[in-house]
Amino acid sequence: MSPSGRPWSLSLVFLLGMAAEGISCPSRCSCQYLEVNCSGQQLQQFPVDIPLDTRQLILAANNVSYLPAVELSFLADLVYLDCRKNLLGDDLDFTFIGVAKLVYLDLSFNNLTQVTFSTFSHLLSLVVLKISDNPNLVAIEKDAFANNTWLRHLDVSRTGLTFLDTSTVRDLPNLRLLGLSDNLWHCNCSFLDFVTWMMESDVHFPDADNITCYTPVGLRALRMPAAEAQLHFSCLTQLYKQDYVFLCLVGFCIFLAGTTAAWLAGLCAVIYEAHASKGEEEEEEDTA
Repeated sequence: MSPSGRPWSLSLVFLLGMAAEGISCPSRCSCQYLEVNCSGQQLQQFPVDIPLDTRQLILAANNVSYLPAVELSFLADLVYLDCRKNLLGDDLDFTFIGVAKLVYLDLSFNNLTQVTFSTFSHLLSLVVLKISDNPNLVAIEKDAFANNTWLRHLDVSRTGLTFLDTSTVRDLPNLRLLGLSDNLWHCNCSFLDFVTWMMESDVHFPDADNITCYTPVGLRALRMPAAEAQLHFSCLTQLYKQDYVFLCLVGFCIFLAGTTAAWLAGLCAVIYEAHASKGEEEEEEDTA
């Protein structure tokens, strides 16, 4: 160190700069240690100047319609993200590619329309995912959560879903809580496998009394235990017109095959008898 003490002063300036950077806070947001809370501030866009060491980010109750993947990727240590009650749409594929440590994600009360494999596939540590109250959410791909093997709590209540493939949730080894209430479930034979899984699974279904069929009309408002019994009866015992046609064709083929086999057997017997009789006559003539 020089007698003037300049290195000490430079170090002090550097430390002060680091401290200032650490306590920087986005406009209209409140910041605590590792937490940024911007809820209810009528924000139109994702806030800027979020400290890079933020672990918890709350953007609830704003008007944000887009989450920039690049800006999010700067928050590599983020584990908690609350975006409920915003205007987020369907373009979320690859949005969370840079926040692989995320454990909690709330996207409820938005305008999501679909969930694909690319939506959450990079969130390998995700434990809680809430996408409920998205009335325009009508499709979740079969393998949408294939990489989210740590997922423990999934909520898809009050959406526009009419169908959910059984393997989508059955193959989640740590799933313990699944919200399905107040959806537009179409209880046909294709849905029977999912309903049966619900009845046999150890997963807990909150608000189970409101998990009911919406269509067809004959099953509307029917709860899942009763729906399973009804579907078992109608899907596993009822034969449709095409089934009868198929059975008739099979029966006709069996009858035709049997008739043909009997005719051939009879023909062979006649030929054999004729050949045997001719042989006996020839033997008698030779004897004479």
